[in-house]
Amino acid sequence: MTDTTPRPTVTAFDWVPDFARGLVRDMRVRWALEEIGAPYNTELLSARSPRPDEYLARQPFDQVPAFTDGDLQIFETGAILLYLGEKDERLLPAEVQARWTAIAWVFSALNSVEPVIGRIVAYDIFNAGKDWVPAARESAEALCKQKLKRVNDALGSKEWLAGDFSVADIAMITVLNNLRHTDLVAEFPSLAAYKARGEARPAYKRAMEAQLADFKAEAPQAA
Repeated sequence: MTDTTPRPTVTAFDWVPDFARGLVRDMRVRWALEEIGAPYNTELLSARSPRPDEYLARQPFDQVPAFTDGDLQIFETGAILLYLGEKDERLLPAEVQARWTAIAWVFSALNSVEPVIGRIVAYDIFNAGKDWVPAARESAEALCKQKLKRVNDALGSKEWLAGDFSVADIAMITVLNNLRHTDLVAEFPSLAAYKARGEARPAYKRAMEAQLADFKAEAPQAA
């Protein structure tokens, strides 16, 4: 029998530079959908051309992903992860304390950890070689290590952040992945092992393969 159930749609880019492959934020949504075995469609957009006004109505910051499920449209990966978690306890536990712990860690990954990591990426990738970078990066690295230590200490000997695996781990691990060009995560053994556990999950591997498969080999011409 043919499955006629409408599939949600995730927007993604059709090409990004090598350093960004596996890091574009649709990876978070793909991973969550793979964890619950939910088929989805992708709508591929050019990262080198302006997106149409229609897209800005769905994603006001002109980023990916935007998410559509029937008549529902959502932007921002944290919101999308929580929406999917509401639909399936494999992503967000029902027990009150575990649920709100997971939600809090989603917010902390995106609000407390990712902005600091973003500064490291900006210095190392987008401003590499500029005279002012070493001094600016030194203070940013110290703050980044402080944030990583806080997560490492909170994790301790636990396997996952909020009991069972949840959207909290999808958010945090995909944020930590942005430091893959550095040895910063490796300085914190519990955190490094945690990240490796997440990346070893079959759903993570399927999501990564799906994102990479959507990228063209060569950069398309800008419109």
